[in-house]
Amino acid sequence: MTSAERPSVSPRTERTLRDAMERLFAGRPARTDGKLTKNNLWREAGVSRATMNRATNVLADWDNRIGHSPARAQDRKQAETITALRQHLRKARTDRDRLQDQVDAAATVIAALYAENAALREQISNQSAIVVPLTPRR
Repeated sequence: MTSAERPSVSPRTERTLRDAMERLFAGRPARTDGKLTKNNLWREAGVSRATMNRATNVLADWDNRIGHSPARAQDRKQAETITALRQHLRKARTDRDRLQDQVDAAATVIAALYAENAALREQISNQSAIVVPLTPRR
């Protein structure tokens, strides 16, 4: 289907979509939460999603403005921050697991030393306390 054959929208519908787009970009939504999404665009305009999808000129303008809007820059910055935080969290979890392995190994060694120490104390306490004098050799 060529662009001439593509269904389009009436000038009134295009104006409605453009007015809705301006309200969203201005931060003054009338029907939505104000997020800059295409779902909000068709809801804000009070048209169906299919109608919005036929308004290719409006959608091209939307995509162009979204790509250069301060909100999009903020979204990108937030996404970069989230990515960095996820990497930091992944590293922290790896470090935590490594340290937990070291603590577990130390606890095992301590338990073994404790058992050995207890056995040596038991061995000492079981020895007789009798002192046998040695006779001097003549």
